[in-house]
Amino acid sequence: MNHKIIIKTVLLLFFCFIKGNAQEVLSLEEAVKIALENNYEIKIAKNDLKISQTNVSAGNAGMLPTATASVTQNNNLQNLSQTRSDGTTTSLDNAKSNSLNYGLGLDWTIFDGFKMFAKKEQLEQLQKLGETQLKLTIITKISDVQAAYYNLVQQQQQLAALDTTIVISNQRVNLAKNRFTIGKASKLEVLNAQVDINTDKVALLRQQELYKNSKVTLNQLLARDTQIDFKVMDHFEMENKLDYAELKARAEKQNPQIESLIIAKKVAELELKQVKSGRYPTVAVNTGYKFAKNESSLGFTTQSSARGLNYGFSASLNIFDGFAQRRNEKIAGLQIENTNIQIDQQNLALNSQLAMAYQTYLTNLELITLEETNEAIAKQNLDITLDKFRIGTITTIEFRTAQLNYVNAKVRYSDAQFQAKLSEIALKELTGTINF
Repeated sequence: MNHKIIIKTVLLLFFCFIKGNAQEVLSLEEAVKIALENNYEIKIAKNDLKISQTNVSAGNAGMLPTATASVTQNNNLQNLSQTRSDGTTTSLDNAKSNSLNYGLGLDWTIFDGFKMFAKKEQLEQLQKLGETQLKLTIITKISDVQAAYYNLVQQQQQLAALDTTIVISNQRVNLAKNRFTIGKASKLEVLNAQVDINTDKVALLRQQELYKNSKVTLNQLLARDTQIDFKVMDHFEMENKLDYAELKARAEKQNPQIESLIIAKKVAELELKQVKSGRYPTVAVNTGYKFAKNESSLGFTTQSSARGLNYGFSASLNIFDGFAQRRNEKIAGLQIENTNIQIDQQNLALNSQLAMAYQTYLTNLELITLEETNEAIAKQNLDITLDKFRIGTITTIEFRTAQLNYVNAKVRYSDAQFQAKLSEIALKELTGTINF
Protein backbone atom coordinates (compact mmCIF):
# COMPACT_ATOMS: atom_id res chain seq x y z
CA MET A 1 0.00 0.00 0.00
CA ASN A 2 2.87 2.32 0.85
CA HIS A 3 4.44 1.62 -2.54
CA LYS A 4 1.22 2.61 -4.29
CA ILE A 5 1.08 5.87 -2.34
CA ILE A 6 4.70 6.65 -3.26
CA ILE A 7 4.05 5.92 -6.94
CA LYS A 8 0.95 8.10 -6.96
CA THR A 9 2.86 10.91 -5.25
CA VAL A 10 5.69 10.71 -7.80
CA LEU A 11 3.24 10.72 -10.69
CA LEU A 12 1.39 13.69 -9.20
CA LEU A 13 4.64 15.65 -8.82
CA PHE A 14 5.64 14.74 -12.37
CA PHE A 15 2.39 16.01 -13.85
CA CYS A 16 2.61 19.15 -11.74
CA PHE A 17 6.13 19.70 -13.09
CA ILE A 18 4.95 19.23 -16.68
CA LYS A 19 2.06 21.61 -16.15
CA GLY A 20 4.35 24.15 -14.48
CA ASN A 21 6.73 24.08 -17.45
CA ALA A 22 3.85 24.47 -19.89
CA GLN A 23 2.76 27.56 -18.01
CA GLU A 24 6.15 29.26 -17.72
CA VAL A 25 6.08 32.93 -16.82
CA LEU A 26 7.34 35.01 -19.74
CA SER A 27 8.89 38.28 -18.57
CA LEU A 28 8.68 41.42 -20.67
CA GLU A 29 12.48 41.47 -21.06
CA GLU A 30 12.45 37.89 -22.38
CA ALA A 31 9.66 38.74 -24.83
CA VAL A 32 11.61 41.72 -26.15
CA LYS A 33 14.76 39.62 -26.50
CA ILE A 34 12.91 36.92 -28.45
CA ALA A 35 11.37 39.55 -30.74
CA LEU A 36 14.77 41.11 -31.46
CA GLU A 37 16.11 37.70 -32.45
CA ASN A 38 13.12 36.27 -34.33
CA ASN A 39 10.82 38.99 -35.68
CA TYR A 40 10.72 38.79 -39.48
CA GLU A 41 10.48 42.52 -40.13
CA ILE A 42 13.50 43.17 -37.91
CA LYS A 43 15.45 40.48 -39.79
CA ILE A 44 14.56 42.09 -43.13
CA ALA A 45 15.59 45.53 -41.84
CA LYS A 46 18.92 44.08 -40.64
CA ASN A 47 19.57 42.57 -44.07
CA ASP A 48 18.70 45.90 -45.73
CA LEU A 49 21.28 47.55 -43.49
CA LYS A 50 23.88 44.95 -44.48
CA ILE A 51 23.16 45.76 -48.13
CA SER A 52 23.74 49.47 -47.44
CA GLN A 53 26.97 48.68 -45.59
CA THR A 54 28.19 46.50 -48.47
CA ASN A 55 27.51 49.30 -50.95
CA VAL A 56 29.81 51.71 -49.10
CA SER A 57 33.07 51.19 -51.02
CA ALA A 58 35.48 53.20 -53.13
CA GLY A 59 34.86 50.91 -56.07
CA ASN A 60 31.10 51.40 -55.95
CA ALA A 61 31.68 55.16 -55.91
CA GLY A 62 33.78 54.93 -59.09
CA MET A 63 37.13 55.80 -57.46
CA LEU A 64 39.01 52.66 -58.50
CA PRO A 65 40.22 51.53 -61.93
CA THR A 66 38.63 48.70 -63.86
CA ALA A 67 40.72 45.92 -65.38
CA THR A 68 39.45 43.57 -68.07
CA ALA A 69 40.84 40.56 -69.86
CA SER A 70 39.61 39.75 -73.35
CA VAL A 71 40.16 37.15 -76.05
CA THR A 72 38.68 37.13 -79.55
CA GLN A 73 39.12 34.60 -82.34
CA ASN A 74 37.60 34.84 -85.83
CA ASN A 75 37.72 32.19 -88.57
CA ASN A 76 36.66 32.59 -92.22
CA LEU A 77 36.27 30.18 -95.11
CA GLN A 78 35.72 31.99 -98.47
CA ASN A 79 36.17 31.75 -102.24
CA LEU A 80 38.63 34.58 -102.97
CA SER A 81 39.72 36.30 -106.19
CA GLN A 82 42.40 39.03 -106.35
CA THR A 83 43.49 41.25 -109.28
CA ARG A 84 46.88 42.88 -108.86
CA SER A 85 47.99 46.22 -110.28
CA ASP A 86 49.98 44.48 -113.05
CA GLY A 87 46.81 42.81 -114.32
CA THR A 88 47.47 39.32 -113.00
CA THR A 89 44.73 37.57 -111.12
CA THR A 90 44.78 34.98 -108.38
CA SER A 91 41.88 32.99 -107.07
CA LEU A 92 41.44 30.33 -104.43
CA ASP A 93 38.37 28.38 -103.40
CA ASN A 94 37.76 27.64 -99.73
CA ALA A 95 40.48 30.04 -98.66
CA LYS A 96 41.01 30.02 -94.93
CA SER A 97 41.78 33.02 -92.75
CA ASN A 98 41.75 33.50 -88.97
CA SER A 99 42.66 36.05 -86.39
CA LEU A 100 43.39 35.82 -82.69
CA ASN A 101 43.43 38.77 -80.29
CA TYR A 102 43.84 38.72 -76.52
CA GLY A 103 45.17 40.99 -73.84
CA LEU A 104 44.62 42.95 -70.62
CA GLY A 105 43.21 46.45 -70.36
CA LEU A 106 42.96 48.99 -67.55
CA ASP A 107 40.75 52.08 -67.49
CA TRP A 108 40.70 54.66 -64.70
CA THR A 109 38.64 57.81 -64.42
CA ILE A 110 40.86 60.16 -62.47
CA PHE A 111 38.58 63.20 -62.52
CA ASP A 112 34.82 63.46 -63.03
CA GLY A 113 34.03 66.81 -61.50
CA PHE A 114 34.22 65.44 -57.91
CA LYS A 115 31.23 63.19 -58.63
CA MET A 116 32.95 60.10 -57.20
CA PHE A 117 33.58 61.82 -53.85
CA ALA A 118 29.96 62.97 -53.59
CA LYS A 119 28.86 59.43 -54.50
CA LYS A 120 31.02 57.92 -51.74
CA GLU A 121 29.60 60.32 -49.16
CA GLN A 122 26.08 59.60 -50.41
CA LEU A 123 26.62 55.86 -49.91
CA GLU A 124 27.73 56.55 -46.34
CA GLN A 125 24.58 58.61 -45.73
CA LEU A 126 22.46 55.80 -47.16
CA GLN A 127 24.10 53.47 -44.67
CA LYS A 128 23.12 55.85 -41.86
CA LEU A 129 19.60 55.91 -43.31
CA GLY A 130 19.56 52.11 -43.15
CA GLU A 131 20.63 52.24 -39.51
CA THR A 132 17.83 54.71 -38.74
CA GLN A 133 15.29 52.57 -40.58
CA LEU A 134 16.41 49.54 -38.58
CA LYS A 135 16.05 51.56 -35.38
CA LEU A 136 12.55 52.63 -36.42
CA THR A 137 11.57 49.04 -37.21
CA ILE A 138 12.92 47.82 -33.87
CA ILE A 139 11.17 50.58 -31.91
CA THR A 140 7.87 49.91 -33.70
CA LYS A 141 8.05 46.15 -33.16
CA ILE A 142 9.14 46.42 -29.53
CA SER A 143 6.30 48.86 -28.96
CA ASP A 144 3.91 46.30 -30.47
CA VAL A 145 5.36 43.55 -28.28
CA GLN A 146 5.01 45.63 -25.11
CA ALA A 147 1.43 46.59 -25.99
CA ALA A 148 0.55 42.95 -26.67
CA TYR A 149 2.29 41.84 -23.47
CA TYR A 150 0.45 44.31 -21.24
CA ASN A 151 -2.78 43.43 -23.02
CA LEU A 152 -2.23 39.90 -21.73
CA VAL A 153 -1.59 41.28 -18.24
CA GLN A 154 -4.95 43.00 -18.45
CA GLN A 155 -6.64 39.83 -19.75
CA GLN A 156 -5.18 37.84 -16.84
CA GLN A 157 -6.47 40.38 -14.33
CA GLN A 158 -9.93 40.26 -15.88
CA LEU A 159 -9.84 36.47 -15.74
CA ALA A 160 -9.01 36.73 -12.03
CA ALA A 161 -11.93 39.12 -11.55
CA LEU A 162 -14.32 36.72 -13.28
CA ASP A 163 -12.94 33.80 -11.25
CA THR A 164 -13.75 35.81 -8.15
CA THR A 165 -17.30 36.46 -9.25
CA ILE A 166 -17.77 32.73 -10.01
CA VAL A 167 -16.73 31.95 -6.42
CA ILE A 168 -19.18 34.53 -5.09
CA SER A 169 -21.96 33.27 -7.36
CA ASN A 170 -21.35 29.71 -6.10
CA GLN A 171 -21.73 30.95 -2.54
CA ARG A 172 -24.95 32.66 -3.52
CA VAL A 173 -26.33 29.45 -5.11
CA ASN A 174 -25.46 27.43 -2.00
CA LEU A 175 -27.01 30.02 0.28
CA ALA A 176 -30.15 30.12 -1.84
CA LYS A 177 -30.44 26.32 -1.79
CA ASN A 178 -29.97 26.21 1.99
CA ARG A 179 -32.55 28.92 2.52
CA PHE A 180 -34.96 27.12 0.21
CA THR A 181 -34.40 23.86 2.12
CA ILE A 182 -35.28 25.43 5.45
CA GLY A 183 -38.21 27.33 3.93
CA LYS A 184 -36.79 30.85 4.12
CA ALA A 185 -36.59 31.39 0.35
CA SER A 186 -38.61 30.50 -2.70
CA LYS A 187 -37.58 28.30 -5.62
CA LEU A 188 -37.42 31.47 -7.71
CA GLU A 189 -34.44 32.71 -5.69
CA VAL A 190 -32.55 29.47 -6.40
CA LEU A 191 -33.35 29.65 -10.10
CA ASN A 192 -32.22 33.30 -10.31
CA ALA A 193 -28.94 32.41 -8.62
CA GLN A 194 -28.37 29.54 -11.07
CA VAL A 195 -29.13 31.77 -14.07
CA ASP A 196 -26.69 34.39 -12.82
CA ILE A 197 -23.87 31.89 -12.26
CA ASN A 198 -24.39 30.50 -15.74
CA THR A 199 -24.18 34.06 -17.08
CA ASP A 200 -20.90 34.49 -15.19
CA LYS A 201 -19.57 31.23 -16.64
CA VAL A 202 -20.39 32.42 -20.18
CA ALA A 203 -18.50 35.65 -19.52
CA LEU A 204 -15.57 33.60 -18.16
CA LEU A 205 -15.49 31.41 -21.27
CA ARG A 206 -15.50 34.48 -23.53
CA GLN A 207 -12.67 35.99 -21.51
CA GLN A 208 -10.67 32.75 -21.69
CA GLU A 209 -11.11 32.73 -25.46
CA LEU A 210 -9.89 36.33 -25.70
CA TYR A 211 -6.94 35.53 -23.44
CA LYS A 212 -5.87 32.56 -25.57
CA ASN A 213 -6.19 34.53 -28.79
CA SER A 214 -4.09 37.32 -27.26
CA LYS A 215 -1.39 34.74 -26.54
CA VAL A 216 -1.42 33.71 -30.19
CA THR A 217 -1.00 37.36 -31.20
CA LEU A 218 2.02 37.81 -28.94
CA ASN A 219 3.59 34.54 -30.14
CA GLN A 220 3.15 35.75 -33.71
CA LEU A 221 4.95 39.01 -32.91
CA LEU A 222 7.74 36.95 -31.35
CA ALA A 223 7.88 34.85 -34.55
CA ARG A 224 7.62 31.56 -32.68
CA ASP A 225 5.17 28.68 -32.52
CA THR A 226 1.76 30.23 -31.91
CA GLN A 227 0.74 27.27 -29.72
CA ILE A 228 3.44 27.84 -27.09
CA ASP A 229 1.68 28.28 -23.75
CA PHE A 230 2.89 30.73 -21.14
CA LYS A 231 1.83 33.23 -18.53
CA VAL A 232 2.79 36.85 -18.09
CA MET A 233 3.36 38.85 -14.92
CA ASP A 234 0.20 39.67 -12.97
CA HIS A 235 0.70 43.42 -12.52
CA PHE A 236 1.51 46.59 -14.43
CA GLU A 237 4.92 48.21 -14.04
CA MET A 238 4.28 51.93 -14.31
CA GLU A 239 7.16 54.39 -14.44
CA ASN A 240 7.24 57.65 -12.57
CA LYS A 241 5.34 60.53 -14.13
CA LEU A 242 7.01 61.50 -17.40
CA ASP A 243 8.05 65.12 -17.95
CA TYR A 244 6.67 66.78 -21.09
CA ALA A 245 9.59 69.18 -21.64
CA GLU A 246 12.08 66.33 -21.43
CA LEU A 247 10.00 64.19 -23.78
CA LYS A 248 9.79 67.01 -26.33
CA ALA A 249 13.54 67.63 -26.22
CA ARG A 250 14.27 63.95 -26.75
CA ALA A 251 11.74 63.66 -29.56
CA GLU A 252 13.39 66.49 -31.49
CA LYS A 253 16.77 64.74 -31.23
CA GLN A 254 15.93 61.03 -31.29
CA ASN A 255 12.71 60.53 -33.24
CA PRO A 256 13.68 58.03 -35.98
CA GLN A 257 11.34 59.56 -38.56
CA ILE A 258 12.90 63.01 -38.09
CA GLU A 259 16.37 61.45 -38.25
CA SER A 260 15.47 59.67 -41.50
CA LEU A 261 14.26 62.89 -43.11
CA ILE A 262 17.39 64.79 -42.07
CA ILE A 263 19.55 62.07 -43.63
CA ALA A 264 17.32 62.05 -46.73
CA LYS A 265 17.99 65.78 -47.07
CA LYS A 266 21.77 65.16 -47.00
CA VAL A 267 21.35 62.44 -49.63
CA ALA A 268 19.44 64.88 -51.84
CA GLU A 269 22.15 67.53 -51.40
CA LEU A 270 24.82 65.02 -52.41
CA GLU A 271 22.70 64.06 -55.41
CA LEU A 272 22.77 67.72 -56.49
CA LYS A 273 26.57 67.70 -56.19
CA GLN A 274 26.74 64.69 -58.48
CA VAL A 275 24.48 66.37 -61.01
CA LYS A 276 26.59 69.54 -60.96
CA SER A 277 29.71 67.49 -61.70
CA GLY A 278 28.41 67.29 -65.27
CA ARG A 279 29.63 70.87 -65.79
CA TYR A 280 33.25 69.76 -65.32
CA PRO A 281 35.40 67.76 -67.74
CA THR A 282 35.93 64.04 -67.31
CA VAL A 283 39.49 62.76 -67.57
CA ALA A 284 40.43 59.09 -67.80
CA VAL A 285 43.65 57.17 -68.44
CA ASN A 286 43.97 53.76 -70.01
CA THR A 287 46.65 51.20 -70.64
CA GLY A 288 46.88 47.60 -71.67
CA TYR A 289 48.91 44.79 -73.17
CA LYS A 290 47.63 43.07 -76.31
CA PHE A 291 48.61 40.25 -78.63
CA ALA A 292 47.27 39.89 -82.17
CA LYS A 293 47.84 37.16 -84.75
CA ASN A 294 46.38 36.93 -88.30
CA GLU A 295 46.69 34.14 -90.88
CA SER A 296 45.38 34.09 -94.46
CA SER A 297 45.58 31.55 -97.30
CA LEU A 298 45.71 34.25 -99.96
CA GLY A 299 47.17 37.73 -100.06
CA PHE A 300 50.42 39.61 -99.87
CA THR A 301 50.78 38.67 -96.21
CA THR A 302 49.84 35.16 -95.22
CA GLN A 303 50.74 35.57 -91.56
CA SER A 304 51.27 38.47 -89.15
CA SER A 305 51.48 38.94 -85.38
CA ALA A 306 51.90 41.82 -82.99
CA ARG A 307 52.21 42.27 -79.27
CA GLY A 308 52.97 45.16 -76.97
CA LEU A 309 51.86 47.84 -74.54
CA ASN A 310 49.39 50.59 -75.32
CA TYR A 311 48.47 53.58 -73.18
CA GLY A 312 46.75 56.91 -73.43
CA PHE A 313 44.18 59.22 -71.93
CA SER A 314 40.82 60.68 -72.82
CA ALA A 315 39.05 63.86 -71.82
CA SER A 316 35.52 65.04 -72.51
CA LEU A 317 33.46 68.09 -71.65
CA ASN A 318 29.75 68.56 -72.09
CA ILE A 319 29.25 71.61 -74.30
CA PHE A 320 25.52 71.41 -74.97
CA ASP A 321 23.02 68.68 -74.14
CA GLY A 322 19.71 70.32 -74.89
CA PHE A 323 19.62 72.03 -71.46
CA ALA A 324 19.48 68.61 -69.73
CA GLN A 325 22.15 69.70 -67.24
CA ARG A 326 20.16 72.76 -66.19
CA ARG A 327 16.96 70.69 -65.95
CA ASN A 328 18.60 67.99 -63.81
CA GLU A 329 20.06 70.57 -61.43
CA LYS A 330 16.67 72.22 -61.03
CA ILE A 331 15.00 68.89 -60.28
CA ALA A 332 17.68 68.02 -57.70
CA GLY A 333 17.19 71.42 -56.06
CA LEU A 334 13.44 70.87 -55.85
CA GLN A 335 14.04 67.49 -54.21
CA ILE A 336 16.09 69.22 -51.49
CA GLU A 337 13.27 71.73 -51.02
CA ASN A 338 10.79 68.85 -50.67
CA THR A 339 12.87 67.24 -47.93
CA ASN A 340 12.92 70.56 -46.04
CA ILE A 341 9.14 70.73 -46.30
CA GLN A 342 8.82 67.13 -45.13
CA ILE A 343 11.04 67.85 -42.11
CA ASP A 344 8.86 70.83 -41.13
CA GLN A 345 5.73 68.76 -41.69
CA GLN A 346 7.03 65.87 -39.59
CA ASN A 347 8.12 68.20 -36.79
CA LEU A 348 4.64 69.70 -36.64
CA ALA A 349 3.00 66.27 -36.71
CA LEU A 350 5.40 65.02 -34.02
CA ASN A 351 4.66 67.94 -31.72
CA SER A 352 0.92 67.46 -32.19
CA GLN A 353 1.08 63.72 -31.54
CA LEU A 354 3.31 64.25 -28.53
CA ALA A 355 0.99 66.87 -27.01
CA MET A 356 -2.12 64.71 -27.48
CA ALA A 357 -0.41 61.53 -26.28
CA TYR A 358 0.87 63.30 -23.16
CA GLN A 359 -2.57 64.67 -22.34
CA THR A 360 -4.03 61.18 -22.74
CA TYR A 361 -1.25 59.87 -20.51
CA LEU A 362 -2.10 62.39 -17.75
CA THR A 363 -5.81 61.58 -17.98
CA ASN A 364 -5.12 57.86 -17.70
CA LEU A 365 -2.94 58.39 -14.64
CA GLU A 366 -5.83 60.22 -12.96
CA LEU A 367 -8.19 57.43 -13.99
CA ILE A 368 -5.91 54.87 -12.32
CA THR A 369 -6.22 56.68 -8.99
CA LEU A 370 -9.97 57.08 -9.37
CA GLU A 371 -10.62 53.48 -10.43
CA GLU A 372 -8.39 52.14 -7.66
CA THR A 373 -10.54 54.02 -5.16
CA ASN A 374 -13.71 52.75 -6.85
CA GLU A 375 -12.49 49.17 -6.64
CA ALA A 376 -11.80 49.50 -2.91
CA ILE A 377 -15.26 50.99 -2.33
CA ALA A 378 -16.94 48.32 -4.45
CA LYS A 379 -15.10 45.57 -2.52
CA GLN A 380 -16.20 47.04 0.81
CA ASN A 381 -19.77 47.34 -0.45
CA LEU A 382 -19.73 43.73 -1.67
CA ASP A 383 -18.47 42.42 1.68
CA ILE A 384 -21.23 44.27 3.55
CA THR A 385 -23.86 43.13 1.03
CA LEU A 386 -22.70 39.51 1.29
CA ASP A 387 -23.02 39.57 5.07
CA LYS A 388 -26.51 41.03 4.81
CA PHE A 389 -27.45 38.49 2.15
CA ARG A 390 -26.39 35.63 4.44
CA ILE A 391 -28.76 36.80 7.13
CA GLY A 392 -31.49 37.57 4.59
CA THR A 393 -31.86 41.32 5.10
CA ILE A 394 -31.42 42.27 1.40
CA THR A 395 -32.85 40.96 -1.84
CA THR A 396 -31.01 38.91 -4.44
CA ILE A 397 -31.22 41.83 -6.88
CA GLU A 398 -29.37 44.10 -4.47
CA PHE A 399 -26.73 41.43 -3.93
CA ARG A 400 -26.30 40.87 -7.67
CA THR A 401 -25.94 44.61 -8.24
CA ALA A 402 -23.19 44.83 -5.64
CA GLN A 403 -21.48 41.81 -7.13
CA LEU A 404 -21.52 43.23 -10.68
CA ASN A 405 -20.39 46.63 -9.42
CA TYR A 406 -17.34 45.01 -7.85
CA VAL A 407 -16.44 43.01 -10.98
CA ASN A 408 -16.91 46.04 -13.21
CA ALA A 409 -14.78 48.15 -10.87
CA LYS A 410 -11.94 45.60 -11.04
CA VAL A 411 -12.20 45.48 -14.84
CA ARG A 412 -12.20 49.28 -15.12
CA TYR A 413 -9.19 49.54 -12.81
CA SER A 414 -7.30 47.01 -14.89
CA ASP A 415 -8.30 48.79 -18.11
CA ALA A 416 -7.20 52.15 -16.70
CA GLN A 417 -3.74 50.75 -15.94
CA PHE A 418 -3.56 49.20 -19.40
CA GLN A 419 -4.55 52.44 -21.14
CA ALA A 420 -2.00 54.39 -19.10
CA LYS A 421 0.68 51.88 -20.06
CA LEU A 422 -0.27 52.18 -23.73
CA SER A 423 0.06 55.97 -23.42
CA GLU A 424 3.47 55.57 -21.82
CA ILE A 425 4.60 53.23 -24.62
CA ALA A 426 3.31 55.64 -27.27
CA LEU A 427 5.24 58.54 -25.72
CA LYS A 428 8.46 56.53 -25.63
CA GLU A 429 7.94 55.39 -29.21
CA LEU A 430 7.54 59.01 -30.36
CA THR A 431 10.68 60.07 -28.50
CA GLY A 432 12.70 57.08 -29.66
CA THR A 433 13.50 56.08 -26.07
CA ILE A 434 11.63 52.81 -25.78
CA ASN A 435 13.73 50.19 -23.99
CA PHE A 436 15.16 47.40 -26.14
